[in-house]
Amino acid sequence: MFNNNAISNYLYLQQIRKHIMRNFIFIFVLCFAFTSCKNEAPVFVSFSGEIANMNTKDNILSLQTSTFKKDFKINSDGTFKDTINIKEAGYYTLVVDNKNYGFVFLRNGFDLKLTADNNAFFQSTKYTGKGSNTSNYLIEQYRFNIGLGDTRNMFLLEKDAFTKRINGLKNSYDSIRNLHGEIDTMIVRINTKQNTELFNVLEKSYDAQHASILRQIETEKLLGKGKPSPKFKNYLNYKGGKKSLDSFKGKFVYIDLWATWCKPCIVQIPFLQKLEKKYHGKNIEFVSISTDNAQTAGSWENALSKWKNMVKNKNLTGVQLYAGKDNQFMIDYQVTGIPRFLLIDPKGNIVTANAPRPSDPNLEILFKQVGL
Repeated sequence: MFNNNAISNYLYLQQIRKHIMRNFIFIFVLCFAFTSCKNEAPVFVSFSGEIANMNTKDNILSLQTSTFKKDFKINSDGTFKDTINIKEAGYYTLVVDNKNYGFVFLRNGFDLKLTADNNAFFQSTKYTGKGSNTSNYLIEQYRFNIGLGDTRNMFLLEKDAFTKRINGLKNSYDSIRNLHGEIDTMIVRINTKQNTELFNVLEKSYDAQHASILRQIETEKLLGKGKPSPKFKNYLNYKGGKKSLDSFKGKFVYIDLWATWCKPCIVQIPFLQKLEKKYHGKNIEFVSISTDNAQTAGSWENALSKWKNMVKNKNLTGVQLYAGKDNQFMIDYQVTGIPRFLLIDPKGNIVTANAPRPSDPNLEILFKQVGL
């Protein structure tokens, strides 16, 4: 989504959530910048394992990075074993038959054995042998991160409870690390730095995010499913005259809020036109509302001209409207970035204030759910 004024709170929260759930992944990217400072003996990794419930023959386990790949043949009993020279210590992805994924930390001199169940590969993955502590630690931390859930719930807490939650997370990360004994110093160093940065971001953003989420919750109460939709009135219609939301009463209305300068908006046009053709004759109107304004076009005259020219040059279909100076509909829907898509039912009530984009297959699933 193209942000018009500032990134939406929702996206910002998702970025933080992503940071929590995947912060350890950044470790692995950096890992490849480091190599061992001394020659180790032996200068190879011994890697073996046993994977239960391998139900087909000729199974392959691949060890991969962006610049490296090594395939291990898995025997009929689920076992495999080989040695490999690792040029750079770091994180390697495991792929079983292009289906199940996991990871392992490798350094020359390690002697690792993997055990797992193919029916629940990552959940059951465990390493034993020399060097196994680091991989087990990283896997356990990842599993913990998955269980954290939506960080929005964390920011909903009052300040004292939030601080207690943060301290609890710090203790949990420390406990996970301590439970796994000796961990590769490279991972410890980078992981400590990443976790420190993560908690600094969370703590510094609390006040703003707490207030923002409370406002968002109040907004969601007004814009929830089944609530009466805010209305626009007397928007200029490209084909002539003016249109209001009430003009489409009795039909579903899929609204596209866009602008001529918004490249992500333009990308959606072919998908939207395809949908318009597919649902032609159905009880739905596809309404595109241009939000071009004097600030982006230099003047209101230019904004109007840009809109008309694009509708003509791109042969835009559906109902093409221009909001002009009336931005109350955008304000009512708390629109902070475009493209933004809405779905309104035949009674003028909200189906969703954040509908899937035309390019998203989930949109047609939604249409089917509402009876289209």
